[in-house]
Amino acid sequence: MRPAQHRPFVVLLLIGLTAFLGGTNFFATVVLSLVLLFIAVLMCMPQLVGGEQLLTIGDRPWRKAPRGGRRASPGPGRVQARPPSHPVRRPDADSASPPASPQCPVHGAAAESASAPAPHFPDTDAVRAAAEEFLELFASENPRADRIGPRIAAVMREIDLTGTYWHTPEELAFGARVAWRNNARCIGRLYWRSLQVRDLRTVGDAASVAAHCFDHLRAAHNGGKIRPMISIFAPETPGKPAPRIWNEQLIRYAGYDQPDGRVLGDPRYRPFTAELVRRGWQPPAVPGAFDVLPLVVETVDEGPQMFQLPTHSIHEVPLEHPELPWFADLNLRWHAVPVISNNRLDIGGISYPAAPFNGWYMGTEIGARNLGDDDRYALVPEVAQRLGLNTADESTLWRDRALVELNRAVLHSFKSKGVSITDHHTESRRFLVHLEREERAGRRCPADWTWIVPPMSGSQTPVFHRLYDAADQVPNFFTDPETTSRGLHGSPPAFRL
Repeated sequence: MRPAQHRPFVVLLLIGLTAFLGGTNFFATVVLSLVLLFIAVLMCMPQLVGGEQLLTIGDRPWRKAPRGGRRASPGPGRVQARPPSHPVRRPDADSASPPASPQCPVHGAAAESASAPAPHFPDTDAVRAAAEEFLELFASENPRADRIGPRIAAVMREIDLTGTYWHTPEELAFGARVAWRNNARCIGRLYWRSLQVRDLRTVGDAASVAAHCFDHLRAAHNGGKIRPMISIFAPETPGKPAPRIWNEQLIRYAGYDQPDGRVLGDPRYRPFTAELVRRGWQPPAVPGAFDVLPLVVETVDEGPQMFQLPTHSIHEVPLEHPELPWFADLNLRWHAVPVISNNRLDIGGISYPAAPFNGWYMGTEIGARNLGDDDRYALVPEVAQRLGLNTADESTLWRDRALVELNRAVLHSFKSKGVSITDHHTESRRFLVHLEREERAGRRCPADWTWIVPPMSGSQTPVFHRLYDAADQVPNFFTDPETTSRGLHGSPPAFRL
């Protein structure tokens, strides 16, 4: 028998004991009866303290209500969101079809995730700790800001209520700029304070994200005077996942398998191109080596959606050489604004998975890597042959000579078209200026040697001859294996059934 089932027998035993002990004394009998009766009542009642039986709803104990998504309306952003839509508001199931887009989306296969599970979100203790650390950093570098104590207290209350919090526009802009300052792979951080921040946190649907990305390309191009810029879309919250951009950069070129086994276009994006074709994208009638891929934006409500980039958002530079007329016959070109679009921006414990960001190109990124790498356009052998170099003997350094001319053509073409670009020698010196400034400010400057040293003539640059602290700091930009896979292969989707 369970303990509770013994209670009636215990009560009868106590009553009998009372009658036996108090039979000779009436007063003693009354007192002892009352005491034992009180004990018996307590034994028969359900447990009132220390357990979960007092208040229950069905089979679940009544505890503190689960935290929902953010309910308070955010303050005004720096860029008018279109259409206005709070990032944690989920539309009804009947309205799950994607909205019409002014940018003519190319709809792919059926969305994998009309009702995907919520992604992992940091626990409140982790968010509280990261928020406090970031807000103290913000206050230390912004002496004109309001007193930090009340702001931290307000953020802690907001986290307790919702599981997350909302950055002020000033905090968001500061966090994005410091994320650039902390990014160990970027050599061009001298201008981190000049980053223009587009606050688009109320934008969460695929069509609006795509439209603002196209606006970003136009605004950042700025007639060729490239502006460092970031567009920050809806954050990840416990109530709703944030949108994702699949593409590694807003502008990437297609790669097509050819019957002879070669690839027309960019081999890096051959699997990605094949997946987009499978989803419904139609390449040009006559495919070329520089066909711009559609932008893929995925949301938890709509699944992945494809959007063809409008021509007025695509700014490209045809490549020619200052001394070799035949170079123009190669029909090479490259896009002007390198907008990295699949990195996650992390500020004070809040994650912004869709935050496309750009600086301007360093020439070797195009000439030595995109056009020169063997697993990309691999143009070094062709340029060497056109130059009449002996490619049968490596000791002639024909690769090096061809690579130099390829990079000269990139720098010459961008400059002649009035488009911002920098060379690796100039940018290396600028990085050491940045490093010195950070050290004078008492800050560590993380740097990954393998990324900071240019991919050609490394030993001829001042950044080659020293070591760096590569430890990550936050705020920062991050990526993960699934994000990398989506940018290269178009899978796995961020949100699955």
